[in-house]
Amino acid sequence: MKEKLKWVHNQLDNTNHGSPLLSYFTLEQVKKVGQFQRTYERFEQTPLHHLEALASYMGVEKIIVKDESYRFGLNAFKVLGGIYAIAQYIANKLGRNIKELSFEQLKSPEVKAKVGDLTFISTTDGNHGRGVAWAARELGFQARIYMPAGSAAERLQHIKSEGAFAEITTMNYDDTVRYTSQLAQENGWVLVQDTMWDGYEEIPLWIMQGYTTIVQEIVEQIQLAPTHVFLQAGVGSFAGAVVAFLQQYYEQEVTFVLVEPHVANCYYESFKKNTDQFVSVGGEMQTIMAGLACGEPNPQAWQILKASTKISISCEEEIAATGMRVLGNPLDTDTRIIAGESGAAPFGCFYEIMTNEQYKELKNALHLNEHARVLFINTEGDTDKENYRQIVWHGKYANQ
Repeated sequence: MKEKLKWVHNQLDNTNHGSPLLSYFTLEQVKKVGQFQRTYERFEQTPLHHLEALASYMGVEKIIVKDESYRFGLNAFKVLGGIYAIAQYIANKLGRNIKELSFEQLKSPEVKAKVGDLTFISTTDGNHGRGVAWAARELGFQARIYMPAGSAAERLQHIKSEGAFAEITTMNYDDTVRYTSQLAQENGWVLVQDTMWDGYEEIPLWIMQGYTTIVQEIVEQIQLAPTHVFLQAGVGSFAGAVVAFLQQYYEQEVTFVLVEPHVANCYYESFKKNTDQFVSVGGEMQTIMAGLACGEPNPQAWQILKASTKISISCEEEIAATGMRVLGNPLDTDTRIIAGESGAAPFGCFYEIMTNEQYKELKNALHLNEHARVLFINTEGDTDKENYRQIVWHGKYANQ
């Protein structure tokens, strides 16, 4: 019988809590990021939903969902990282502090004349690439986006609709990243990728900082601090940014749980190895959780997450599908949330833990009880509408 969930406790030394990287995610730094993001004329705070009926049904104090499917009309959060990284890159070219610049100023002919024609290139499973393409187009530059084998045609079309050159390769995600890095070097293009390696650290860190606008909004919208935060991993940049800020912002301890698909569970395998060095996983990594189909952790994110994660979970495909269905079919007066495959995976894991006696040990280890206030971040909506309908309407990937 297949294992719906596999989990491992983090037993690494947590004494340094990811420093010195935490200095990039202080409240002061996060406010600087948010200040720039808010200069975009159509910027709007995304909603935070309290699912009170569901919390009562599940036996916890609160279930809170930050819904990023509303971000900039792009149905996903990733644009926050792409636009901030590109803006920082241009600000550096100008020799200016980004605190002195607005989105509109970066669009000006004067800026274009000073920095010249730029082409931004990236690898994506869909959302990040669309965000980079959107940001490049809005600021008057070019973008080239490459997607791994098996990527959804609808997500490819979304990227092309932002004016970028885009194509699906025959490689997996990590090999496609290496390919785009090579193209960038050969052609003088600017690589905007949310993972890092030796010699490529600055832009990935800017992308992570860009994501912190989400958590800045959360702490403004929320009344009581969460006791638990379930986070989807991927390369870990998003999760690392959230953890780095929240663990500094709240005085009380927050329990952080990472979630990945079985076929791309590099964080789970890294914690399982129980050494300071992360491990990578390979293969085709075909999963409905396309945004999480990454086999190599971002080393910066790993430094943060290995110091603060309590438990890392690897999950079966049907877990994400269950999360999509439950969030999309609310109880009583709870808000309906349209969550895509990667956006729903953490909630699907939580639901399975709370409703399946097989995972009672995990539920107890996490202290998921009537005092638990559990936060989720829906990172994407129905970015592949056909697959969303197949799952939510027709029961694709239903429990077997």
